[in-house]
Amino acid sequence: MADKYQEYSKDELIRLLRERDRRPRFGLSWERDLIDHDRSVNGDFVALDLVPELSQGTPPFGNLVIEGDNFDALRSLRMTHAGRVKCIYIDPPYNTGNRDFIYNDRFIDREDSFRHSKWLEFMYRRLELARELLAEDGSIWVSIDENEIFHLGMLMDQVFGEGNRIATCIWQKAYAPKNSALHFSGDHEYLLVYALNGERWRPNPMPRTAAQDKSYKNVDNDPRGIWKSSDLSARNPYSLGTYPITCPSGRLIPGPPSGRYWVVSEQKFKELDADNRIWWGKDGNNVPAFKRFLSDVKDGVVPQTLWKYEEVGHTQDAKKELLDILQFEDSAAVFSTPKPLRLLDRVLHIASKSDDLILDFFAGSGTTAQAVLKLNAEDGGNRRFILVSNTEATADEPDKNLCRDVCAERVRRVMTGYRNRKGEEVPGLGGSFAYLRTRRIPTERLFRAVQHDQIWTALQLIHGDTLSPYDPEAPLQRLALNASKVIYLPSISEAAVEAVQTALQGAAQVVVYSWQAPLLAQRIDDARASFEPIPEYLVNRFGAGTAQ
Repeated sequence: MADKYQEYSKDELIRLLRERDRRPRFGLSWERDLIDHDRSVNGDFVALDLVPELSQGTPPFGNLVIEGDNFDALRSLRMTHAGRVKCIYIDPPYNTGNRDFIYNDRFIDREDSFRHSKWLEFMYRRLELARELLAEDGSIWVSIDENEIFHLGMLMDQVFGEGNRIATCIWQKAYAPKNSALHFSGDHEYLLVYALNGERWRPNPMPRTAAQDKSYKNVDNDPRGIWKSSDLSARNPYSLGTYPITCPSGRLIPGPPSGRYWVVSEQKFKELDADNRIWWGKDGNNVPAFKRFLSDVKDGVVPQTLWKYEEVGHTQDAKKELLDILQFEDSAAVFSTPKPLRLLDRVLHIASKSDDLILDFFAGSGTTAQAVLKLNAEDGGNRRFILVSNTEATADEPDKNLCRDVCAERVRRVMTGYRNRKGEEVPGLGGSFAYLRTRRIPTERLFRAVQHDQIWTALQLIHGDTLSPYDPEAPLQRLALNASKVIYLPSISEAAVEAVQTALQGAAQVVVYSWQAPLLAQRIDDARASFEPIPEYLVNRFGAGTAQ
């Protein structure tokens, strides 16, 4: 294969080499110029088509299931949801070489010398878009195993910044060793956790467990309740932390243990002792310890990075959960690597609050949506989800549609209720979703090809949190947002102008989108109304193509 350097002169090559030598050498690089161009990367505008017969519930829909290549879906979401997503969880292909990663419609195997580079290029494009969707206090969680953990970590450092790396969690995915393993039994996977802004992002505390509370006692019958002792010394130097202490028994303690410091001043220590918050032991002769009451401890505990299967489930749990809902005869033939519900439940407990938006653009079997619905049912929250899944159709299976038949169907049954494998009726958790399909429209054809329903879908998602179908019989489409309104006017007519004027009544502000915005502005003279041209407004929000 010819390369681009063959046409360069000697001087040009020397200049390029000098520039390369001046660049920092530390960091991640891959053979972007040598691998085949990723054909999913394109510069087309991406519209979303609402599919009513595959949607669930009645509009307005608060949740979205998007069928299509996630590169396309992410660019469309960047137009509508930039800076609004609080938590992204993804379970991308692990690039094991065992038919799990498709690049340019072909599975990548272990013999491909550019296997890692193709995977990195594939992930880089999508992570760059994902970063733009995160809210300022948002986070992204990525499941991965040893095949790409080291490359992915450096890639995420590059995309999100090393300073925004929060944690590397270890998930114990197996409960028994694999004796068939050549060297070690692979019992765990990883979750890489990054924030858009590490200074602003904070995890929610985990609920306290009975085991954690078991260490609290009340050996002195303190009326404030159970407590446990806590060391009064620490290694951190403290200028007021070196003083002698006399025990109630009369024993003199000349100072803190060697190399340590009392964590409070002498004055503060005396105040704590007077308040019966110092424990001297049953005989009053112990080194003093601080009495930490359970009633004073905050509601939860800081999340830990080791996640055991007893707490968050294992791979067999995940497959059983999927089969319990969909009851396929062979789960491996449908989706072989689901994640357990409790694993996603923990992610959402740590990373989301009651009204947050959750995104999963490698949605697989839809576990993330089930976890969102379950958590909402438990705490009365109103979290919303966006799932993106491809059909994963191939030349051998042209009719395969993982998004429709597995992901959306699982979420549908969780919402409406289902009969499990034991024949028991499982009640539904409620909720609805809009089923959408991505549609690429070349930018040069956009003015002629984009449809009114696609425009209205985009405008609703830009301005609101719900989605309703386009009404072709109405002179205008209207979205009410508190004291403001959003209007889409497909064409100008006397009835449409009158409908806009009526909509202005009682509104503080109205944004009107129209194919003839300047003409409409001449017809309607009202300071409360502003006019935006279509499709230029969407083109500008969508941004330039990224197919380079």
